[in-house]
Amino acid sequence: MEYRKLGNTGLEVSAVSFGTWAIGGSWGNVDQRTALDALARAMDAGVNFFDTADVYGDGRAERLLAQATKGREDAVHIATKFCRQGDVHDPQTYAMKTVRAYCEGSLRRLEREALDLYQIHCPPKEIIEQGDVFHVLDELKREGKIRHYGVSVETVEEGLLAIRHPGVSALQVIFNIFRQKPAAELFPHTWAKGVGILVRLPLASGLLTGKFTADDTFAEDDHRNFNRDGQAFNVGETFAGLPFAKGVELAEQLRPIANERGSMARASMRWILDDGRISCVIPGFKNSAQIDDNLAALDVRPFAPEERKQLEDFYESRVKPFIRGPY
Repeated sequence: MEYRKLGNTGLEVSAVSFGTWAIGGSWGNVDQRTALDALARAMDAGVNFFDTADVYGDGRAERLLAQATKGREDAVHIATKFCRQGDVHDPQTYAMKTVRAYCEGSLRRLEREALDLYQIHCPPKEIIEQGDVFHVLDELKREGKIRHYGVSVETVEEGLLAIRHPGVSALQVIFNIFRQKPAAELFPHTWAKGVGILVRLPLASGLLTGKFTADDTFAEDDHRNFNRDGQAFNVGETFAGLPFAKGVELAEQLRPIANERGSMARASMRWILDDGRISCVIPGFKNSAQIDDNLAALDVRPFAPEERKQLEDFYESRVKPFIRGPY
C-alpha cells in the first residue's frame, strides 16, 4: 500500500481509500455481511481511511464502519460529513447547537471519541462564503470532538472559497477523466496552502469502467436512476454531470487507456493517482471483488506526459461541452 500525507493534518492515508455511499444506500441494496467482508478485505490490504456521512443509509454506513473497525480505531481513520439531515440553505443547520448534535450523533454511531475529519457535506456557496460554520467547527475541535475539518464541495469556486478559512484541512472534490477542471483551477491553490484533497467519484458513477451500454437501467433507489438529471441533488454527483447516453459514448472512445493496464477502471484510477497533489482517491464499493479491482490501480503503468496531454485535449474538446450544472 502507498500512503500519502493528508495535507498538513499529520495523518498519512492510503492512496486508495474508500467511500461508503454505496454500502449505505442510493446505489441499490448491499447486504450487511457483504459490506462487512469488503471492509475487512480493504483493511487487510492496508487501507486505513474511509469516508462516510450521517445520511448514507440514514446512519447505516457509519454503523457498519463502527462494527468493521472495532479494535482498529487507532489505525483506521474515518472522515464523516454533516448538514444534509437538515435544510442545507437554512443558517440554523450550521449553528452550534445543531452541528454539535450532528457531531455527537456520528460519534455514537461510529463508536468513537473523536472524528478524524469532519466535513461539511456540499453546502451552498453562500454558507461557505459567510463562514460562521467554521467558527463552530473550531469550537468542536477545541472540545476534542473533532481532530480536523474540511468541506466536500461541488465546484471549483466553492473550493477556493473554503480554503480561505485557515482551519480547513481538506477538500473533497469530484475529479476524474470526465471532470478535469480542478487540476488547473483548484489544486495549485490547495497545494500551496497544505490542504489535503480527497477525490470522490473517480469512475464517474461507473461510466469509466466501460461496462455500461446506453440501454442499461438502474434500480429505483439507485441515484443513477433518481438523480440522472439532477432531480435530487447536484447533477455532477451522477455520471460527472454528463447525460448518460453521451457518457457511455465517450467512455467507449476511451477504451485504449486500458491497454497494458488491465481495465478501464484501473486506468482511470491510475490517471488520478498520477497527480501527486491528491491525498487519496475514495471510490465506492459493494463487495470484496470491487475492493480488489480498485486497489489494483496502484500496480498498473502510470500515464506518460504525452498520454496525459491527449486526455486533457479529449476532455476539453469532447467532454466539457456536455457537462451540465456548475462545476
